[in-house]
Formats: sequence, C-alpha cells, structure tokens
Amino acid sequence: MAEPEDSRHIRIAIIGGGLAGTTVANALFRIPNLDVHVFESAPKFSERGAAVGLSSNAQDALKHIIPESDSLLQKAGAVPMNCTRLVLGSGPQAGTIIANIGDSTGVVVHRASLLRELLSPLPSSLLHANKKLSGIQESSPSEAGTGALPVSVRFEDGTASDFDAVIGADGIFSSVRAHVLRLPEGGGGSPDHEHAASPAGFWDCRVMIPYEKAKAALGEQYFDEDRQYGWIGDRAFVMHDIAESRTMVQCVISAVEDEGEAPADRKRKLTREYLEDILKGWLGGPIGDGAIELVLDQEDPHSYSQYDHKSTPTYARGSVCIVGDAAHATSPWQGAGAGQAFEDAVILETLFRKVQSRRDIEAAFKAFDAVRRPRGQQVIDSSRGTGKILTGSDEAVGLDPDKMRAALGPRWAFIMSLDLNEHKKEALQKMEEYQRQK
Repeated sequence: MAEPEDSRHIRIAIIGGGLAGTTVANALFRIPNLDVHVFESAPKFSERGAAVGLSSNAQDALKHIIPESDSLLQKAGAVPMNCTRLVLGSGPQAGTIIANIGDSTGVVVHRASLLRELLSPLPSSLLHANKKLSGIQESSPSEAGTGALPVSVRFEDGTASDFDAVIGADGIFSSVRAHVLRLPEGGGGSPDHEHAASPAGFWDCRVMIPYEKAKAALGEQYFDEDRQYGWIGDRAFVMHDIAESRTMVQCVISAVEDEGEAPADRKRKLTREYLEDILKGWLGGPIGDGAIELVLDQEDPHSYSQYDHKSTPTYARGSVCIVGDAAHATSPWQGAGAGQAFEDAVILETLFRKVQSRRDIEAAFKAFDAVRRPRGQQVIDSSRGTGKILTGSDEAVGLDPDKMRAALGPRWAFIMSLDLNEHKKEALQKMEEYQRQK
C-alpha cells in the first residue's frame, strides 16, 4: 500500500555546493522528514576566493544553524579581528585614521577552509559533485494530481531526478534564478536583463600571502594587533586582514570601474603599469607600493569586476526558490554577503520545520521571499553606496575625513541590529497567512 503523502520524506535538491548551499544543507538535513541532496557542478566541492569576514551577527546566524559553530570556525582557522580600522591611503592627509568599525567579535576565515568545515557534518550520501544543471521542469497540475513529484531536475551528464522542492544556491549567475524569474535563455549571465547580475561599478583583486611576507611588505606597525585595515583613497581601496590561524594575510586592491569598462568575462589582466596608473595618487604613501608588490607576486595576477543584483521581483516560484548570491548578490563593501546567506539558511530551517507535506512548500517559500527579499536588497544598495564612499568617489563626501566619518558611521547599523528571533517569528507568521489563503 502506498505510504500517505504527509508521512513520507520530502525530497529537496540544493543546487550549488558553495558556502550558501552547504549552510542550507546543514540547516535542513537534520530535520527528520526531509531528504536533502546537494548538487555541485564542479568535479569536487570547492570555494574560489580568498578570505571572508564574519561579523558578530553573521556568527550568530551560523550558531542558529550549527550550535557548535565556534568550534567549527576555530577548526577553519578563523582569526578574531580587534576591529576594522579605516585609514586614508592617498592624498595630503594619507595616514589619517577615519574610524574603527566593529569590535573583537568579528573574525576573518579563509573561504576554502570554512567550506571544508561546513561539509564535514554532512553525510557523503547527500553530496553529489560533477552535476551541472541543465534544466528544471515543474509538473503540471494534472501530473501533480497523480502523485508525481513537482520538480524534475536534469543534469548535463544525462541524469535526472525528481524532487518536492529545489533551492538554488548556484551563485551570482544562477541557472535556478533564471528559472524562477523566467529570464530569457542565457539571461542568468547577461547584464542586459534588468533582473540579471550587472556591474556594480568596481573591480577587485584578492591574494593570500604568508604572514611574515605580508608584514614585511606592508609594514610591521599594521600587525601589532589582529586588525582588518581598509585604506580609502582616490578612486581605489586597499584592504588587508589575517586568516588561517595567523599564518596568512589577505590583501585586496579594489578600484572604481566606470560604466562600460567592465570586461565581458569580468576578468582583467593586472600589470605593474596598470596598477601604478590606478594607484598613482597612492605611490609613496603608507600602503600603495606594498599592496602593488603583494598583488603582483602571484601567477597570472588579474581582477574581477564586481557584479550585483539591482532588482529581483521574487526569490521563489512554486516549489523552487533561490538563496545566497543567486538571490541577492552584493558587492563586498560591507562584508555582509556570507552573513546574508547564513540568515537565509536560518529562515529556511525555521519554515521547513513546519513543512509537513509538499502542500506546505509553496507557502514556506513565499514566506521566505516576503521576509528575506527586502533585507537582501537593502544590503545590496547600501553596499554599492558604501563602495563609493570608500573609493573617494562619492561627490558629496570626497576624501574629507570629517565627511567620511559622518557618512560611514550609520551604514552598518541596520545590518548588525537584526533580531534573528523576531525575523523567524515574522517568517512563520507569513507562512501561516499563506497557508490560510489556500
């Protein structure tokens, strides 16, 4: 006899095995009635990029998902930061301290090491590498009435599998986003569509350097405490912070990218001549020369254009939703991207603990969209504006230290002040409203 639908396991496919996808998997796989599977397009689960900063509220979100997250971050080599010190890096007032943001509760962790530890609690049976998505097909109402699972997921290797729900965590040029938003063929990666990712107006280059080498190049005085430094200057920004249990230093150079300058593939070759031209107002100052040397001290140095999502009409459609960069890709200026993905996972876990059958899934995803989309877009827009201030390209602020202090002071308050418990309550209330409407 067929098992009653309400009592059987609900199958969930997570598309994308980066930080967002594995965090959502950690949030959901412990819920008894869920059968969760993670599909990664690459031959193995890996994370590109250098280090990521996690503020106290991002760590709090992670702890909601993984109560032993303090130990997890320690295993990942996370380094507590005393604060983020913002300093002028170019011009006649170079070396002037603008502000100390945050406190010793923030940490910096290498992305690959964090992913390794997020993968460690997950059973290998739910992890599937080398599975590149080729399409999503939702069942028609008549098919759903026969008991067929609502969503068929197809992969480029010719395999397919059916699920009750699909969660897209497949990054900034998400194929699942293209499905949810009905973007045209290839629309997920085309900046020409209003809801696709498009240039944010900046580029950046990141490199990990051995601690002692970085200290020698940048100056020992900047390593007397475990502190993140952000250097503000003429049309550019330099940052350095410590990771990997104090064995490595991340160094970042970012610069303004004028409209129309972004390469089609986002990638830009970096040469000494190019960097010295970009940072010509920084040369001879406290940080510019050393940062150039560190960035060039790697094989094939290049930068990537920053992209973000200017608008997103919904994070969900039917039994499919998007999270992380697939939903709300943001520029990195406020260090909130990873924290937003963790918050997504907290809300999905909260909602799916109330999902008893596939009939509840659409209401859960609608509730997720209702509470997460306004916050995601606020972070995106605020981050882009913060980038203008930190590169001295905000016309009302310029490189005036007092104007910078006034402009930057309140920009992190809304990110840090979120009450996660209230956020969860709001999501549950929304879900109940949508369930009553059915």
